Amino acid sequence: MADSSQGRIDLTDKPALTFDGVDMVFPDGTHALAEVSFDIRPGEFVTVVGPSGCGKSTLLRIASGLETESGGAVQVDRSNIGFVFQDATLLDWRTVQDNVELFAELHDVPKDERADRALRAIETVGLAGFEGHYPQALSGGMRMRASIARSLMMEPPVFLFDEPFGALDEITREKLQTELIRLFMDNGFAGLFITHSITEAVYLSTRVLVMSSRPGRITADIEVPFDYPRSPELRFDPAFAELSGRVSRELRDAH
Repeated sequence: MADSSQGRIDLTDKPALTFDGVDMVFPDGTHALAEVSFDIRPGEFVTVVGPSGCGKSTLLRIASGLETESGGAVQVDRSNIGFVFQDATLLDWRTVQDNVELFAELHDVPKDERADRALRAIETVGLAGFEGHYPQALSGGMRMRASIARSLMMEPPVFLFDEPFGALDEITREKLQTELIRLFMDNGFAGLFITHSITEAVYLSTRVLVMSSRPGRITADIEVPFDYPRSPELRFDPAFAELSGRVSRELRDAH
């Protein structure tokens, strides 16, 4: 059975990210989101699952300020948000270290300081020794590690993830899930993670939000009771399978 007796992360009272009755209608008339409300506190990792086209990625774009909601309100400090996309979005002509330093460079962090930060971030994500490599010499998993390290540079209190592991093979995906949990525990950020994988959602999260078909609504907010750190063997626990089944049923009912 899963051990739920240790490793719980204390939650602060003030949310780091709040969606309050958010609607999104695009200029072409597409109604992407309807009355979406939830909040995330530091030390919470919230995953969103839902059918394709339900507006999951739109949530992240609104949270980051890349899109503006049509109605409702979003409360978040956008001065320092981490965003990891589906693609690693590394610059081919920059080395791993130069890519990792990019955000700090854009924020005018002094050269010596950003180099020190980059080396720590690269080591944190398990890429030590690859600082001078270019993206084309890296595997897909290594490129995603570099992308995460780049966002870690600024120590964001809110971290957004748009299906970052979706294109990876299963073994690499599971390894990066475990690494992401470690980073989450070490940094205590408020995480919002989009995925199509129910088992990934349950394994990573403190809560799973289920969205309906477009226009996307939150139809279920499910607490995940397993404590951190989480062993890979948790995936074979009957309690894990039971909770995954519950999320799956909620997702089917939401279609």
